[in-house]
Amino acid sequence: MDLELNETQAAFRKMAAEFVDAEIVPNVREWDRREEVDLGIVRRLGELGFLALGIPEEYGGVECDMVGYTTVIEELGRGDSSVRGIVSVSLGLVAKSIAAHGTEAQKQEWLPQLTSGEALACFALTEPGTGSDAGSLISRARRDMKGAGEAGGWVLNGQKTFITNGTWAKVALVFARTSDDGGRGVTAFLVPTDLPGFTANTIHGKLGLRGQATAELVLEDVRVPDSARLGEVGKGLGIALGALTKGRISVAAGATGLAQGALNAAVKYAGEREQFGRPIAAFQLVQELLADSAVEVEAARLLTWRAASMADRGAGRQDLATAASMAKYHASETAVKVSNNALQVFGGYGYTDETPVGKYVRDARVLTLYEGTSQMQKLIIGRALTGIDALVPR
Repeated sequence: MDLELNETQAAFRKMAAEFVDAEIVPNVREWDRREEVDLGIVRRLGELGFLALGIPEEYGGVECDMVGYTTVIEELGRGDSSVRGIVSVSLGLVAKSIAAHGTEAQKQEWLPQLTSGEALACFALTEPGTGSDAGSLISRARRDMKGAGEAGGWVLNGQKTFITNGTWAKVALVFARTSDDGGRGVTAFLVPTDLPGFTANTIHGKLGLRGQATAELVLEDVRVPDSARLGEVGKGLGIALGALTKGRISVAAGATGLAQGALNAAVKYAGEREQFGRPIAAFQLVQELLADSAVEVEAARLLTWRAASMADRGAGRQDLATAASMAKYHASETAVKVSNNALQVFGGYGYTDETPVGKYVRDARVLTLYEGTSQMQKLIIGRALTGIDALVPR
């Protein structure tokens, strides 16, 4: 097993690190305070190709394997999880789903816009009453034969919540129930957000990810043609779960980057802050906090690279799902632990937003919740170990 990045992967990482240090880090505190990332950053992400990684070149994409993609996501996570989320969702969850399951017309329509940063996308799965149990969603799509062409169309009604990019997106990948056959009755649709009946409302007052556009979506008799359907009728949940498996690798990479950023800040501060006539880095218990953090970060990174490498090698669905859950579980919990350790090193100064660690703590907390809670990741791993699905009633 080669645990080193190849030349191309290392180049992606270097470019992302330089971008983060020059254009994200200097702005993070301001964006956090005003609860909005400067949307000009989306144009820069597009110019650098960070919204195109892994998409075929004929649609504006940039050739890049999954390991290379995770190196970019890690650096973005080190800079600002709000910016990282823009890429993870618009590219990782939506554009790559279109590339994998879309018709040629859908690819031609949406991928050039998404890869260039001309448009963003959102992934509309979660509902007010539906989180971990995605198959129980209640948003509905019914057939509409009037004025929708020979193939007929669809009318969508429902509500989605905690949707990243929700108020910025030009297109929403919406999952809606088309029959009452459980998870097998869910279908995916590419819904332009400017259609009549589509409303996006910003969710304010979040603990972290304040700069990210998180929204509630409401669909009231939103009409789309059948050409907006992504994949087959009734196959939408499979599309969602497949996207989320690789999405968990992306979250793991972002969590690793956040933890690395917190560790970097703590090491620097420990060398500068003096108490009892010497730098606090000279105290054994401070070194213990830093050493524990460093080991956890490196383990998270290697688990993430392993899962990404398995995706590149075409690992089986179950094996990849297990590896992704291991990476996401460990990396997200590591982000919480390491950011808390960093806050302890900073002491009282870490409790203000004059230092970066308070934001790291707040942003880290949600990583154990979205795209599958830590508890759900444990059940996925447990199922792989025992062959027993703990979520199936017996």
